[in-house]
Amino acid sequence: MTVRGIEQIPALYDAGLGLLEATGLGRWRLWLASGAKGRVLDLGCGTGRNLPLYDAAVRPFGLDPCVETLQAARRRRPGVPIVLGAAERLPFRPGAFDTVVSGLVFCSVTDPARAFAEVRRVLAPGGTLRMLEHVRATTRLHARLQDALQPLWTRFTGGCRPNRDTEAALLSARFQVDDVSRRASGTMRRLVARP
Repeated sequence: MTVRGIEQIPALYDAGLGLLEATGLGRWRLWLASGAKGRVLDLGCGTGRNLPLYDAAVRPFGLDPCVETLQAARRRRPGVPIVLGAAERLPFRPGAFDTVVSGLVFCSVTDPARAFAEVRRVLAPGGTLRMLEHVRATTRLHARLQDALQPLWTRFTGGCRPNRDTEAALLSARFQVDDVSRRASGTMRRLVARP
């Protein structure tokens, strides 16, 4: 029997994120969705917290590997195409999206390098990746604490790795970060990147 973490239990996941959004994360989530243009892939859409925030002019698609969270996403914004799938194997043609949105996703993907390659593949020429992620701490003590907590935290959440250096993985995947868009607060980052 597979043990699920809070990422796969919609009510718990939404309760936790609701608290974080009320204390500041909500402004960053609004930024994440409001800059999306054209055909948008909401990568790892979870319970669909971004879906109601997209402008009426964009055409969002949601993708997540968990059936239970996708059911919640469908209720949050009916009519949006919702797809069961993994970031490492996106079931879309090359160049299908003008924007890929990733909100607290890359900490949980199994193979970040493969997932970034897939994002690159499905982005249209001139397309952008908009990210809101937590990353490995820059202070030695905080990073060691993340390393110590990681195994238990990953099990508890159902996949999140708090010590992952997502920014380094993004740069290794040959994405260029728009420095004007980049904001940092502790271990949280928001940014726009292009292949």
